[in-house]
Amino acid sequence: MKEGSGVVDKRKLDHLVFGPAAGQGRPDRLQCQGFKALNQTYHSMSSKTFDACGSVSFVTVFTVYNSTESTVSDKVTVGNTSYNKVERSIAILHTYIDFIQVSMPRSNVIILTDPASSFPITKRNTSILPIEGDYSRGNLMLQRIISYIAFLETRPLEMPKCINHFIFTDSDIAVVDDLGHIFQNYPQFHLAFTFRNNKDQPLNSGLIAVRGTRDGILRAKLFLQRVLEVYTSKYMKASRMLGDQQALAWIMKSQLSLEAKDFAKPKPFVAELQGTSILFLPCAIYNWTPPEGAGQFHGMPLDVKVVHFKGSRKRLMLESWNFFNSSASNLPDMLCLILLSGRTKYDF
Repeated sequence: MKEGSGVVDKRKLDHLVFGPAAGQGRPDRLQCQGFKALNQTYHSMSSKTFDACGSVSFVTVFTVYNSTESTVSDKVTVGNTSYNKVERSIAILHTYIDFIQVSMPRSNVIILTDPASSFPITKRNTSILPIEGDYSRGNLMLQRIISYIAFLETRPLEMPKCINHFIFTDSDIAVVDDLGHIFQNYPQFHLAFTFRNNKDQPLNSGLIAVRGTRDGILRAKLFLQRVLEVYTSKYMKASRMLGDQQALAWIMKSQLSLEAKDFAKPKPFVAELQGTSILFLPCAIYNWTPPEGAGQFHGMPLDVKVVHFKGSRKRLMLESWNFFNSSASNLPDMLCLILLSGRTKYDF
């Protein structure tokens, strides 16, 4: 907002704008002195929740849209690197993998993509799995559910001795703590979603955990097929964005009879649907998004484990990784950079 004018300045900036650290004085929130964390925010830097046998794989859907009309104005610079639209999309994907390899170095990353899509990935423990479908921009959210189901159908039903669990995520998240504890601390659930205190869209589909047992895979696949049915029958007008979340909300309200009060407190809980055990994890910890405007929120929870850089926050994702990777900082210090960064109008 322009000072004293009352007019919102909608110009996009090519740099981060830092403001006061929200949550100061609250014992359950991250406390910062500049970019230095004054309290610890995470429990471990490596996967300790499983023995040498267990594992977690992250699964994401990603494709590139090549533009033949790219111009100099499409270029943006983050740190010392300049990106066009395709390059910055791939940079976000690389950063997503980088954060996982720091926080959960034993984990694998599986990228589901359009067979016609081509992009370079040379990261360790990372593989690309082409799955046929319609990956156009207007259909991508619908295709994401279809690709998740197709992926689960490729999993062997005769379980090996070593169980591999799966966490399906958007590619614009940063995993900042080991998530393997989810499967250990809540041993009965089949699949998990993250929730927020939002009456119309209580669930966010940016993170879905699936237990890698025979029963977990089968029940997760059936549940996602039900989501797909509701999506295509009721919410195709939102096929580009939010249709999956609207379908999930419809199922939660009509078939699980969950109400707004069930999502009001940021505490994990479990519900049953026709024999499927669903774990609900609070977005405040497992899918936290930097809100708009520094100081307009209560700060960052101390035990945050996943930061979701939705929409134009993606510059902040790259800036955060560069800060962590190029300095002597640790993850809590990097979280201070995120906490201090006001989301005004970033450039992508």
